[in-house]
Amino acid sequence: MKFLIPISSTSKVSVFAIWLFHVCGMIGISYGNKDLFLSFTPVNLIISFFLLFVNQIQITQREILSVFTIFLIGMICEILGVNFGYIFGDYVYLDNLGTKVLGVPILIGINWVILTFITGSISSYIFKNLKISILFGAIFMILLDLIIEPVAPLLGFWIFDLPSVPLQNYVGWFLIGLATQYIYQKFVVNKEIPFSANLLLANIVFFTFLNFQEI
Repeated sequence: MKFLIPISSTSKVSVFAIWLFHVCGMIGISYGNKDLFLSFTPVNLIISFFLLFVNQIQITQREILSVFTIFLIGMICEILGVNFGYIFGDYVYLDNLGTKVLGVPILIGINWVILTFITGSISSYIFKNLKISILFGAIFMILLDLIIEPVAPLLGFWIFDLPSVPLQNYVGWFLIGLATQYIYQKFVVNKEIPFSANLLLANIVFFTFLNFQEI
């Protein structure tokens, strides 16, 4: 039986690793030592970022510049949000995401890169029109955020000042998502699918599962 998309040995090992980390995290947070497993969140994000780029088809100066630009956009927008309430609303980052710059964990900038790449690759695979692909890439990012937000405070990630997540947050995600998706879709020519699809699915399963647990 042949795969629709060729999967390299590197991709197979990476996919196995990412599912192992996420499944262990689900079980550990829900039924084991919650604080211990949450302390590995930065490690999980760094490994995800590393494996994402190990599996990229081609890494050129343009791809590296795209990554750096998306990282900067994410960090600047989050700094404006945390310190002034712009874009996403009034919120603060908690302690489980590692070292912060002006109140924003550096890993959040890296996470913007990860989420843009994995949603953008799937969107570009489904939709061949650039504008539609950018639009749905941003929509996919919002859909993922919808399942992350309810558990983020419980996981020690971030918390909003309001009792519930404001609509402003999702509008902000969509607008910034459009910007980062444009950069990815326009300047990353050879898009990687197998690992990105699995990392996106692993995140969906992970956060959906935790939404139904008492953590």
